[in-house]
Amino acid sequence: MSKNIRFIFIFILGFVIYYFFDLFYFKSIQYFIKDLSHSKAIAHVLAYIITLIPLMITLKILFPKKPIINLFSLDRSAIKGFSLAFLGTLPMLIGYIIHFTITDTVNYESLFINTLSSAFFEEIIFRAFLIGTLYRFTRLGFLSSILLGSLLFAQIHLYQSQNMTELIEIFAITFLGSVFFTWVYFEQNFNLWVAIFLHFLMNLYWEIFNVSENVSGNLFGNLYKFLSIFLIIGMVVYHKKKSKSTFQITWKSLFIKSKEVQS
Repeated sequence: MSKNIRFIFIFILGFVIYYFFDLFYFKSIQYFIKDLSHSKAIAHVLAYIITLIPLMITLKILFPKKPIINLFSLDRSAIKGFSLAFLGTLPMLIGYIIHFTITDTVNYESLFINTLSSAFFEEIIFRAFLIGTLYRFTRLGFLSSILLGSLLFAQIHLYQSQNMTELIEIFAITFLGSVFFTWVYFEQNFNLWVAIFLHFLMNLYWEIFNVSENVSGNLFGNLYKFLSIFLIIGMVVYHKKKSKSTFQITWKSLFIKSKEVQS
């Protein structure tokens, strides 16, 4: 078995095991831990950590000498990640302050789960493992690496839809959101903290203000979100050009990376 076939086989097998482990046991683990701890937030975090074990084992089989923190792209600067995310999402924050009211009641455990916990673990699963591993350690390019991960990322948010129109809108928005988070993650030297904090802050603003019941949003909700996205893209491009850094995503790395493209 060649190295490439072995790599793809182990990678796919590891993700499939994780997927069904998560599908069939996540809720059971969560309920069990909640009964012991009496905390939804603790149960959510620990259930994610336990169900991540197949992914961690997969990465250690593929890269026995690399630390998990590096393979999950968590060894970069969290401060830089937060700074870019906070500045970039200021249009959302300011716009929502102007056009929306703060929600009357806040369940802090649910807020933690729907913002920080979900953002952290979803970015590890989809951006770092499912997309990042393929792009960083194979010759697959940007578009070929993101397809499966972004489709699955969009699929897990479809429960928010009430009708076919909302389903299509939510699928399109979350799929494109995955592409955006991945691009920023790659262009920031594979700093997953940028994507984590972007995901967290965007979810947080959406939750604490009465914007919309789901991610399909409305005129002003989406307007300020897109303004933030454009600002973040502009900031990343400006910084790369100012520092004369090479862009990770170019025509040479869209589908299959050319040999001179280094990840």
